[in-house]
Amino acid sequence: MKATRGGVVGSAGIVVLGLVCQELGAAIAVTVFPQVGPIGMVTLRLVFSALILLVIFRPSVRRRSRADWLTVLAFGLVLAGMNALFYLALERLHLGVTLTIEILGPLILSVVVSRRASSWLWAILAFAGVAIVGWGGAGELDPLGVLFAAGAGAAWAGYILLSRRAGATFGRLDGLAFAMAIGALAILPFGIGSAGLALVQPWVLLLGVAIAVLSSTVPYGLELIALRRLPASAFSILLSLAPALAALAGLFILGQSLSWADVAGIALVVVASMGAVRAAARADRLETDEPAP
Repeated sequence: MKATRGGVVGSAGIVVLGLVCQELGAAIAVTVFPQVGPIGMVTLRLVFSALILLVIFRPSVRRRSRADWLTVLAFGLVLAGMNALFYLALERLHLGVTLTIEILGPLILSVVVSRRASSWLWAILAFAGVAIVGWGGAGELDPLGVLFAAGAGAAWAGYILLSRRAGATFGRLDGLAFAMAIGALAILPFGIGSAGLALVQPWVLLLGVAIAVLSSTVPYGLELIALRRLPASAFSILLSLAPALAALAGLFILGQSLSWADVAGIALVVVASMGAVRAAARADRLETDEPAP
């Protein structure tokens, strides 16, 4: 029992470490916006992430059906759109605020999956948290930034659904590697058009590699390790910590100050996200448990 408990605690630590890496990558990306802009930064991240995943996993293109490729095509386009909207939001909003709004997408998905009216209380609590951030936070929220963050949240919900479908069809992270390559190809013309030759500056390329490793390669690898010992519901609850960790990264790396209203609003969203995940997991157990003979 002790070994199992220690394994769970260690896996939880691995998930949190992956989240920290993701938020560090996002914070570093913001510092490169003056040179390449948000779309240029997305292009660098997706291109290098795709190259790293393709080299590591070397996915095979053989024996793939048309439905498989349509799934991975949709996955890649949603992945590109989610990252683009997220980075466009980061250009106008603080990192913690952006994640707080974005997480509403997967939170609402969890509520819908639970199919219980009581679960909507968690969604109401989350919206209340976002309202507190918007109306009582450290600064007035940019409406377009809020729209971008909300769009990223909707895309995140689609990403979760397509990720599950691709994971059921492709082994390891093959589906993600293909999707990342498709997303990189889709965003590449826009990145070149917005950033031009700034994309090929040596120091920009080096930061692009670092951001790709921090934001994609390391977190995805750590998640694979953690999911071997950690229940999916517990994993999802830990992911709910993302807004709080993003706020800390924004504070210490970017100097983005937080008011007490910001802290309270982010805390409400984190609690609501955890509650929605637990409600969805409980509903799933009730559906799958068979009556005793």
